[in-house]
Amino acid sequence: MANIQKTDFGKTQDGKPVEMYTLHNGHGAVAKIITWGATLTELHVPDRAGKLGNVVLGFDNLNSYETSSPFFGATAGRVANRVAKGQFMLDGKSYQLAVNNGPNSLHGGAVGFDKKIWTARPMPSADGTSVVFTYVSPDGEENYPGALASAVTYTLTNDNALRIDYKASTDKTTILNLTNHSYFNLSAGQSPTIMDEVVTIAADNYTPTDDTLIPTGEIKSVKGTPFDFTTPHTIGERIDKIEKVGGYDLNYVLNSGGGKLVFAAKVEDPTSGRVMECWTTQPGVQLYTAIHLDGTLTGVGGTKYQKAGGLCLETQHFPDSINHPNFPSTVLKPGETYNQTTVYKFSTK
Repeated sequence: MANIQKTDFGKTQDGKPVEMYTLHNGHGAVAKIITWGATLTELHVPDRAGKLGNVVLGFDNLNSYETSSPFFGATAGRVANRVAKGQFMLDGKSYQLAVNNGPNSLHGGAVGFDKKIWTARPMPSADGTSVVFTYVSPDGEENYPGALASAVTYTLTNDNALRIDYKASTDKTTILNLTNHSYFNLSAGQSPTIMDEVVTIAADNYTPTDDTLIPTGEIKSVKGTPFDFTTPHTIGERIDKIEKVGGYDLNYVLNSGGGKLVFAAKVEDPTSGRVMECWTTQPGVQLYTAIHLDGTLTGVGGTKYQKAGGLCLETQHFPDSINHPNFPSTVLKPGETYNQTTVYKFSTK
């Protein structure tokens, strides 16, 4: 039967309680989400033999999320991805964000949405089981303007999809770019890396970057590059050609242009037979292949997470959009409502 269970997930270092919500859709799939960062910690879906396996990287204790997490499963914000030098202009005023990734600001700054305790409540849903997580970011938090009210709703659908709906409003003009930062390994630990997983991305173009992974402003064709996933390729097939970065960490310009919920990407795991389709209303998706994992983090089930242990499909507006007028806008004004949806659909072959 479809149901939701609420349990304690421990207390933060300053004594604040964190809850876990476990969603069962009645068809075998299970999702676990905690109020720390509105974070997806586990997602169990069946393989071709019907055996359940956890297809996301995460921890089984709060301390690891507080001290060591490379954004595993987190809701990243206010502005996911990078802002060049942490600087932007808005309505004639300059803003300086925390610089926490080389010379740039990453995923909301020093204490982003991934490190906040969200409020959660189960929601009725005809599609499966749902929990909505809410957080109000005060005006000036991390030096972003405006009090921002955000809601992220996770739904584990009856047909084994994880749907994430985002909604937000502000009382001052601000910038916003929310995403989920789950690391997927569809083998559910049968393979320690995602090198053999086959990826397709519905994007003819990408945004080239400088050495600090800030877009140059150009929109360039993937044709003839190791970034071309318009037809299926394994992650490991051309990864050694990306010498400077050491793997995939780039934003794809989806052919859809955003606005409608459409197919964005597909990942197929030959070992387990699991297939994941990513559908989104966002104009971009960041492919990241866990370049910085090195075996020092121990996750759920005692797994040591190594380089390329998972891949992220971070649906988003483009990195550093506020500083590139030709990119889709990340500006949110009073009276407007930010809405976006991403769905990860699971099946087997």
